[in-house]
Amino acid sequence: MEKAVPPAVYVLAAGVFAMVTSEFTVAGLMPQLAEGLVTGIPQIGYLVTIFAVAMAVGGPPLTFALLKVPPKSALMTIFAIFLVGNVIAALATGYPMMVLARIISGAASQAFFGIAVSMGVQLVDERVRGRAVAVVMNGLMLGTLLGLPLAIFVGGRFGWQTAFWTISAITLVAAVLTLAFVSNPAAPAGGGAEPAASTRSDLAVLRKPQFLLALASSTLIIGATFSAFSFFTPILTEVTGFSDSLVPVLLLVYGAATLVGNLVIGRLADKHTISTLLFGTALNALFLTGFALFTDISSLALAFMLGIGLVGVTMNPAMAVRIQRAGSTAPLVNTIHGSFITLGVIIGSAVGSALIPLHGLRAPVVLGIGLAILAIAAILPALASPYLRRGEPDDASEAESDQSLLSALTEDIRTDRETTVNRVLADRSGEVKA
Repeated sequence: MEKAVPPAVYVLAAGVFAMVTSEFTVAGLMPQLAEGLVTGIPQIGYLVTIFAVAMAVGGPPLTFALLKVPPKSALMTIFAIFLVGNVIAALATGYPMMVLARIISGAASQAFFGIAVSMGVQLVDERVRGRAVAVVMNGLMLGTLLGLPLAIFVGGRFGWQTAFWTISAITLVAAVLTLAFVSNPAAPAGGGAEPAASTRSDLAVLRKPQFLLALASSTLIIGATFSAFSFFTPILTEVTGFSDSLVPVLLLVYGAATLVGNLVIGRLADKHTISTLLFGTALNALFLTGFALFTDISSLALAFMLGIGLVGVTMNPAMAVRIQRAGSTAPLVNTIHGSFITLGVIIGSAVGSALIPLHGLRAPVVLGIGLAILAIAAILPALASPYLRRGEPDDASEAESDQSLLSALTEDIRTDRETTVNRVLADRSGEVKA
């Protein structure tokens, strides 16, 4: 019988929805923010980069600081920090104040992703971890599909400050739902490891080649997708020829495609992890190629854009399952993974921006094709591991075997040491009696 995903995992998606809506709002309200903060569009664009860098750099330290706190309490702490960031944004009277707001919100957002994904997979059976990640990541897809248009509508009609007040209200609702319906995962049998030992174990995965390859492939997959996504609006208007008023509708359809893709990948991620990553990334490379070649043909450009939506950022569930099998389900591991995903966003958008003045608006899409091909190269070595490919219980991973062997050796050494000590004590006792 198929295992179900509990309602608590869906509640975690509400928090992700709030975080993603805040992240994308600046991009959707650039003209209003530029006017309100008395600065230019390029400076507002840097706010997007600042948020991403804060996620990548600030997320892991915040997660590390909360390792000794129960996961639910950690989430509530992050909600509070994130709320402070958005309130500062709503009250910002100048650019420096908004920079501070984006740094606070960005660091909190990444930490929330890591802990929420970790909690989600710990609340379900191992066989449906991919589905659990997909449910949590539905918050990301819905943030793109509904949160961003909502923020743009509210900000355009009532002022950009109102958009951040709205996000603050959404954050409060998500926090209340989390407080009411999410419980801490059950402690592992035996009581678990000490925090310091757990941290050392989490960081030890950084020495595993398969884990590093998984991080690299996630970075490249997301980098390939955002090389195109970051520039959809200017490409669709200036190259394809769609009107400015039609682009939001096209992006809404793209968001719907990501939602569908996420649900499908979530179903495949557990039993077909590596084949899903390979096939999906290959399709993404194909769709990116089509988008680059046929950008000036509206029907084909739209079809290929929707294809990118289906198999781009939607690889998240399979990427997360691969990371957890190569490393662990620990919050710090998932947050580190999130930082590398954010690095992909930075690479795709920043390098793509640098290429446009030299080679035109199609150049970032060509960059995405190259990154997708490199991602495939980073995925292929995982085919050698049945555990990474399918995660079947009968296919014990090398890491698990090594751990079992280490435990056995440790037990043997402990037994031999106790025997030796007892023999020495017995000998000394005999000498004393003599």
